[in-house]
Amino acid sequence: MWQPRVVTSEMIQDLLVETMEYRFGDVTQLSHPIEWLSDNGSCYIAAETRAMARQLGFLPCTTAVRSPQSNGMAEAFVKTFKRDYVYLNDLPDAATVLARLPRWFADYNRFHPHKGLKMQSPWEYRQTMEAAANS
Repeated sequence: MWQPRVVTSEMIQDLLVETMEYRFGDVTQLSHPIEWLSDNGSCYIAAETRAMARQLGFLPCTTAVRSPQSNGMAEAFVKTFKRDYVYLNDLPDAATVLARLPRWFADYNRFHPHKGLKMQSPWEYRQTMEAAANS
């Protein structure tokens, strides 16, 4: 019988390191603090996980407990991501999905318009906000 795999704090710590190395190369610490948002699962809020995140240069943040707004935002993101990326591609196995995720996330952030951002992509919105702040 299939048993769900438990996600441990060690797995999350490995994920933090892999993510940092994938995004910033072979570094041992981020050059500037970056917020790391997670839910309140035990593997994310474990003292060892939070300490390691801070050591790497992340600022650990968690969503509010029982927050319908943040839960709704996360669910909306997953729904949009599945609709606009996952379901439009031939995905024969999990390895294919994992290989394509970086490109999909890059596209989502750089080109995908968001109603909540006045139909701009997150990248465009951030550029607009930075330009307004600098003027």
